Amino acid sequence: MEQIYTPWRMPYLGKISENKACVFCDIANMENDSPENLVLYRGERCFIVLNKYPYTSGHAMIVPYIHACNLEDLLPETQSELIFLASHVVEVLKALYKPQGFNIGMNVGASAGAGIAEHLHLHVVPRWGGDANFLSVIGQTRVLPETLEQTFERFTAMWQERYGIGEV
Repeated sequence: MEQIYTPWRMPYLGKISENKACVFCDIANMENDSPENLVLYRGERCFIVLNKYPYTSGHAMIVPYIHACNLEDLLPETQSELIFLASHVVEVLKALYKPQGFNIGMNVGASAGAGIAEHLHLHVVPRWGGDANFLSVIGQTRVLPETLEQTFERFTAMWQERYGIGEV
């Protein structure tokens, strides 16, 4: 079996474990959404945020406001909104990036690979054939064609075009 390592994430994960506050709760409590906090949309029970360390351009996460680490700890209404928003994120990312596929999922618990295990979140990662290569693994470098700020601006503009401001 081959293994792939992501050592560039370790400094970030180390900071999370040192900081007792929850990064997702901190983001949820911020009042103004902008490229600084990367919040793309706020729903009633969940919000959409860009991943600060994306695997590919457009890598977004849907995060419940409630601080819970297990899917079964969420109310059915929150579970429904989580999936509902994921489908809209996919639609927007298809329009923006024309990906060939998606990885959509959760890593529940540290042993399952969750970098922020204490607060459940759903990843939506657009994918293209050949988007992972030796440069990420050996060179510890990820090549993205745009900045997070550019992704933020493009995503929010497309979201507004499709769904309006503050609506879904």
